[in-house]
Amino acid sequence: MSAISRLAKALRRALLSAVPTALGVVVLSFLLLQLAPGDAADVMAAEAGSATEETMAALRASFGLDLPMLERLLAYLWGLAHFSLGFSPRFNMPVAELIAQRLPGTLALMGVSLALALVIGLALGAVMSAFAGRWPDRALSVVALLFYSIPGFWIGLMLIVLFAVKLGWLPSGGGGAIGSAATGLDGVLDRARYMILPGVSLALFYVAIYARLARAAMLEVKAQDFVRTAAAKGLSPAAVTLGHVLPNALSPIVTMAGLHFGGLMGGAVVVETVYSWPGLGRLSYEAVMSRDFSVLLGVLLLSSLLVMAANVTADLVQAWLDPRLERAS
Repeated sequence: MSAISRLAKALRRALLSAVPTALGVVVLSFLLLQLAPGDAADVMAAEAGSATEETMAALRASFGLDLPMLERLLAYLWGLAHFSLGFSPRFNMPVAELIAQRLPGTLALMGVSLALALVIGLALGAVMSAFAGRWPDRALSVVALLFYSIPGFWIGLMLIVLFAVKLGWLPSGGGGAIGSAATGLDGVLDRARYMILPGVSLALFYVAIYARLARAAMLEVKAQDFVRTAAAKGLSPAAVTLGHVLPNALSPIVTMAGLHFGGLMGGAVVVETVYSWPGLGRLSYEAVMSRDFSVLLGVLLLSSLLVMAANVTADLVQAWLDPRLERAS
C-alpha cells in the first residue's frame, strides 16, 4: 500500500470517529455546565452593582437563558450545524471570532512547549541510557523526578521571580510589548521573549516523562541484534545511537506525544493565567469566572477536535517510522 493510500485510509477512519466523538463532547459538556450555579446574567448584574428582577429577566431573554435546557441544547446544536458557535454575552461578540483571536497564541505556546519537551527529553534520555546505572543516570533521574513532581504553577512563579524580578532578563507576563509596532524579525523576536518563560513552564513536566520513556526505549533497542551488528561493523557509538537506536526508539514517544496534546491544552489554562498569556487557556478561565458557557462550549469543542487531529498525526508518524504497524492494522 502506498503512502498516499495509507494517509487516505487513516483520514477516513479519523473522520468516521470524529463526528460522534465531537457530538458526545458537546452534549456532555452542555449538560455538565448546566449544573454550575449562576449564569452570565448574574455576573453582569453583579458587575453593574444592582439590577431589578425585570432587568435580569430581560438579560436572560436577550441571550436565550430563559429557555428550557432541552430547547437551549437543540438551539446550540442547530447553530453548530450552521457553523455557528453562538454569541458571548460577556465579551459581546461571536464566540467564533473570539476563539479565532486567541487560538494562535495557544497553538504557538503548545508547539514551543511540545518541541522543547521532545528535544530536551530525548537528549536527557539518550544521556541516561548511555550511562545507565552510573552517576549521570542517577542524577538526571532525580532531576526528571523533580520536574514531574513540582506543580506547573509553582515552577512558573519561581521562573518569574528568578528571570524577571531578580535578573531582569525576560518579561514576567503578557503576549508582547504594549504599543509595540515591530514587524518582521523584530516582531518575532519580541514575541519569542514573552514566550520563553510560559513555554518552559509548560514543557518541564513533559520533559521528565519523555526522558524516562526515551531511556527505557533506547535501552530496549540497544539489546537488539541489529544494534550489536552495527557496533561490530566498527560504527562509532554516536553513529549507532543516532542512526539505529534513536529512530527505533521514537515510536512510543510519538504515541505519548499525541496523547499528551490534550494535557498541554489543560496545562495551558494554568500557565496562561500565571503569565497573562493571551490564549484559549486564559479565555477559558475568564469564561468560567463570568459564567459564559457559550465560550466554554466553543473552547471544549475546539480542544477535542485538536486532540483528535493530534492523535491522527501521531498515528501517521508512527506508520512512517515503523511500516509494520500499518501492515498489522
